[in-house]
Amino acid sequence: MRSFTFYERFSRAFHENSSLSKLLVVLTVSGGGIAAYAEANSESQSPRVDLINGSEGDGKRKKVVVLGTGWAGTSFLKNLKNPSYDVQVISPRNYFAFTPLLPSVTCGTVEARSVVEPIRRIVRKKNLNVLFSEAECIGIDAKNKKVYCRSNLGNNKEEFSVDYDVLVISVGARVNTFNTPGVEEHCHFLKEVEDAQRIRETVIENFEKASLPNLSDEERKRILHFVVVGGGPTGVEFAAELHDFVTEDLVKLYPKVMDVVKITLLEAADHILNMFDKRITAFAEEKFHRDGIDLKTGSMVVKVSDKEISTKERNGEISSIPYGMAVWSTGIGTRPLIMDFMKQIGQTNRRALATDEWLRVEGHDNIYAVGDCATINQRKVMEDIAAIFSKADKDKSGTLTVKEFKEVIDDICERYPQVELYLKNKKMKDIVELMKESKGDVEKESIELSIEEFKKALSQVDSQMKNLPATAQVAAQQGSYLADCFNRMEECERNPEGPLRFRGEGRHRFHAFRYKHLGQFAPLGGEQTAAQLPGDWVSIGRSSQWLWYSVYASKQVSWRTRALVITDWTRRYIFGRDSSGI
Repeated sequence: MRSFTFYERFSRAFHENSSLSKLLVVLTVSGGGIAAYAEANSESQSPRVDLINGSEGDGKRKKVVVLGTGWAGTSFLKNLKNPSYDVQVISPRNYFAFTPLLPSVTCGTVEARSVVEPIRRIVRKKNLNVLFSEAECIGIDAKNKKVYCRSNLGNNKEEFSVDYDVLVISVGARVNTFNTPGVEEHCHFLKEVEDAQRIRETVIENFEKASLPNLSDEERKRILHFVVVGGGPTGVEFAAELHDFVTEDLVKLYPKVMDVVKITLLEAADHILNMFDKRITAFAEEKFHRDGIDLKTGSMVVKVSDKEISTKERNGEISSIPYGMAVWSTGIGTRPLIMDFMKQIGQTNRRALATDEWLRVEGHDNIYAVGDCATINQRKVMEDIAAIFSKADKDKSGTLTVKEFKEVIDDICERYPQVELYLKNKKMKDIVELMKESKGDVEKESIELSIEEFKKALSQVDSQMKNLPATAQVAAQQGSYLADCFNRMEECERNPEGPLRFRGEGRHRFHAFRYKHLGQFAPLGGEQTAAQLPGDWVSIGRSSQWLWYSVYASKQVSWRTRALVITDWTRRYIFGRDSSGI
């Protein structure tokens, strides 16, 4: 009884005092290498406000409506600390899912509940008025500042509207089928937790079907042919997870059918993992061939039926592949809600909502869009070249000196990051070298550029512009950045900290959003992972797998999910993966 009382007190103290969590450090040692990651974000311990019933506001606080509880929306909620807002969260799911581990969920390496955290638990200790509604947003009225929603609970499909002062759109994206016939009806997707659970059930179900005595050999081969469409990180990781599940666990339980199991990965491009370093791509392809995974590159899926997948090869030939289960993982598309909103605001020719560098939807200062549903429309230097020249030419002499340029170069590089990227790619130390290249053989300090020479010097800069990838890492950083802006809104209204307004007076309120790439992983099965980190650092092998464990454990949104995930990994190592059909 005494031990139970001690445990109860310890548990309560741990949950109510976030400072205790700072004592815990994620540390991994493997093969002579050490991988440690930063501590988790501690939750605010301010006096608790009623978070379930929310608040109607006192007439002074602005009402912020957040659509979605994915990476961007959850990151925004976790980091928002300014109590001057009333927040309403609207999402068809009442939890956050750690999506990078969904491939692990499909095969029982990690359980589904280990990678989800209820939104109410995430925000319960924040000093904010937060109201959550489990519903789907079906329309946005920017003119009247309303969002229209529909409840998705059981048979209750009631519709309602919510007013807002500030809207944060973070609804993510849907799977892109490229309008391929049969995909929606016959393929599994891997975007949500429910998708991963359905895949897991189907894999076990197919093995049980194939074990029935009345099947022909041809039908048994078809049922146990698993096809993955898409050679990106998700498709590759799922294929690797499925191969491990089959060879490490199912081989012991279904020995009579193991000889007919086949995994095929289809990729329309010439190589898989095109966004990774070529060394990783080559290693992954070689490993898949070695493991017996049938890798077909240059194969574009043109049709899917209930039992066959039709592909078009490089030579134009159409071939059919019998299959038992197909997983479609070929990229993302725009949600209907976002498509309708884009039509409303005149962005019909885009694939995602266009925002400025401060994540505001273009033309709407009170609407922000973050995550996969949006893309930053980086302003071109050449569009503002005359304004930049005029702002830098303080003495109005009609020419720009090195001294005048140096005074605004930091603002230029922040406002137009393609300038800094261009200089880096050209291996130039600073903008003065670019000026000198444009001017010719002239002494550095005596360089003076006219407007035409200035245009010539920067004419190729905009060619370096690139869209940010649609990844969890980008979405999480955008949500955190936006929350920081909201936290310091009043302060930055009084003392703007951003770059110069080249087309106006003063400075922008905030520094523009800048994505910081922290690296990416590609688990390849067999306890081997490829890691590509900043600085062109590539690591492949078991040591990278332990680094992957360390990073993914530390990036969980709570100590609860962190403990559950680590426990699942340990359980799998000792007892293997569970193959129950539930």
